[in-house]
Amino acid sequence: MSGIVVVYDAGAAEPLEIRTGLTPLGRVVYALPPSEHNDRVRPLLAEFGEVVPLDGPGAVERVRRLRPDAVLTFSERRLRLASDLATELGLPGHDPDTARALTDKALQRARLRAAGVDRLRTAPLTGPADWPAAVAEVGLPAVLKPIRGEGSRDTHRILDAAAGAALVADLHRRGATDFVLEQYLVGRDTHPDGDYVSVESVVTRGRVRHVAVTGKYPQMEPFRERGQFWPARLDDGEADRIARLAGRALAALGVRTGVTHTEVKRTPDGPRVIEVNGRLGGLMNELSTRAGGPDLVRLAGRAALGEDPDVDWARPDGVFFQHYNPAPVRACRLIAVHGVAELRAIPGITGYRRLIQPGTDLPDSVMTRPLDLLTGRAADHAAMLELVGEARRALTFEFGTADGTVLVRSDRLDD
Repeated sequence: MSGIVVVYDAGAAEPLEIRTGLTPLGRVVYALPPSEHNDRVRPLLAEFGEVVPLDGPGAVERVRRLRPDAVLTFSERRLRLASDLATELGLPGHDPDTARALTDKALQRARLRAAGVDRLRTAPLTGPADWPAAVAEVGLPAVLKPIRGEGSRDTHRILDAAAGAALVADLHRRGATDFVLEQYLVGRDTHPDGDYVSVESVVTRGRVRHVAVTGKYPQMEPFRERGQFWPARLDDGEADRIARLAGRALAALGVRTGVTHTEVKRTPDGPRVIEVNGRLGGLMNELSTRAGGPDLVRLAGRAALGEDPDVDWARPDGVFFQHYNPAPVRACRLIAVHGVAELRAIPGITGYRRLIQPGTDLPDSVMTRPLDLLTGRAADHAAMLELVGEARRALTFEFGTADGTVLVRSDRLDD
């Protein structure tokens, strides 16, 4: 039986998904780097399989003694660690150079530019002193984002040079450094859908196969995501053009093994790469398995084992969607959620799950922080939008703020 080591931390796959997807492939061991998240989930993971700490001296040797056949991760923040382990043990995975390019946005842009995949203007900066040169190089409008990060954390659209300078100074005062300023990609009018998509792919021995192009809902300011659906609503031939671009980007970054998630902007001049993620996309496995696609966790495991599984485009019967209500950008406390029973009774809604529990304090943040996950199936894209609208009108959130308690219907969170 194969041995699979999962370098675990908060990420795109939950413990039960990992257990369900990987157990048929072999014995699963959870390798846990130090983190608050891992402290909380360690007892649960111990019920699912062996747990090995990845802290202190001897961590690599502890993994080596397990004699694993595969090492992988579903956590963005642990991509480099998983890469180092796989390389040290001679197993398939991202090599360290590729892992750096996948997790360093400035380096990633440089690699894509050198390969002729994308010509986006970018400039790194570590503090206020770098701002004048960066904005002169990139121009406005632009996007300021951390060189390493996920979920649109500290990601801002900059329209004014003075406002950008003030923002960089404020972030620097709060201890944030190492940003990249990027040319803002203006999307074309794709209403009522978002002007970007993602491409879900599996790479084995450098061969790229695409599973799906995932449609998106319009973002909330500045770049907060609201959900996704299969299939995307695209023009004739657009899916192939987008998929080819994603494949070129993966090759430029040296990706040879794994499941990937590439975000692509739909611009008037054609598709442009937003960023490449060298791991499973968030919540994508739930969408894939429900829409008749492959178990992407299992697919990642098979790739890490060195297998070359057959993969084809997913062809959903209908439109399968995930919609999530975003947390407010201002600090508050989630007190309660009302109307869940009414929402669950709506035909076409297949599930509702809280991702942030009542009683949780929410800090100021512009990152994507889903309060919940609403899932469903509709006959077509128009019916999907009607169904999501009906579900959101049934749901009300109760927040505690500095000014008192506030009730906000789900569809008014967009305001």
